[in-house]
Amino acid sequence: MIRFADERAFARALGALPAPDAASIDAARQRQACLTKPAGALGRLEEIAAFMAGWQGHARPVLRRVQAAVFAGNHGVAARGVSAFPVEVTGQMVDNFRAGGAAINQLAQACGADLSVVALDLDRPTGDIAREPAMTAQDCLAALNAGAAVVRPDTSLLLVGEMGIGNTTPAAALCLQSFGGSAQDWCGHGSGVDGAGVMRKIAAVDDAIALHGPHCATPFETLRRLGGREIAAMAGAILAARMLRIPVMLDGFICCAAIAPMARIRPDFVGHCLAGHCSAEQAHARLLEHLGLAPLLRLGMRLGEGSGAAVAVHLVRAALAAHNGMATFAEAAVAQGL
Repeated sequence: MIRFADERAFARALGALPAPDAASIDAARQRQACLTKPAGALGRLEEIAAFMAGWQGHARPVLRRVQAAVFAGNHGVAARGVSAFPVEVTGQMVDNFRAGGAAINQLAQACGADLSVVALDLDRPTGDIAREPAMTAQDCLAALNAGAAVVRPDTSLLLVGEMGIGNTTPAAALCLQSFGGSAQDWCGHGSGVDGAGVMRKIAAVDDAIALHGPHCATPFETLRRLGGREIAAMAGAILAARMLRIPVMLDGFICCAAIAPMARIRPDFVGHCLAGHCSAEQAHARLLEHLGLAPLLRLGMRLGEGSGAAVAVHLVRAALAAHNGMATFAEAAVAQGL
């Protein structure tokens, strides 16, 4: 199990990211060139197969275990009226997840993923980022480790999701601190808040950056000051997956915002990640551009929970089915002139 002993251990892990196996990627591409289809005819499905080959270290990768993890946390900034729902909904939705009644339960089952739900101190919201740090160093480290602890070494593909009323506000702050622009660029309607609510989000993010920005010198400190427990947990899980050479299917805006501080200083951090979809949250497309990731799907989803990532897992299954199951030209006795 991956565990970060302290902030320095987290920084060391971020500085020593393993790379995919180039030989396996080449071998997968060579196989693609021999399959009974015109070159490149399966488009991104071919890219997905080569991507998976690189992280599994095998020319014919398989999905033996797909793991889904949903992390939940509460936010002090929610008291500013930045969400359409009260904070009690976080705990109520955790109960719904555990009872099997949420969208992610159905979508995880449909894509063949094992689902775990981790609630992080719901009775102890983070600090209001507009006036104080979200977490102490100890709390941030605990959240990072909670995320890392979920990742199983035998996982073939990991997807992470979140639940936390008000969490698009810290997500917007993380993006603004990491990639610049204005608070207006990164603040959207989230759970369905009205125009006045969006303006409250913008004000909260502006205040948060003015207060914390000068102190956000490292990814850890950025997550600690501007993030949330479930956001840090996703970051910890995604970093742990990289250390274990496990590819990750990213979900929506908040999931992607969780890795923005790491990607800011290590653009190659997203090398083990696929962007499952581009959500309807207005800043997600901009964030994916900064991360250098092209989404697999655009379905107008904006639920969170890992839901978009779970739907995109089907594309990975399709990619590997074609890659591994198709005949080569030689096997099918087809002239290689397509």
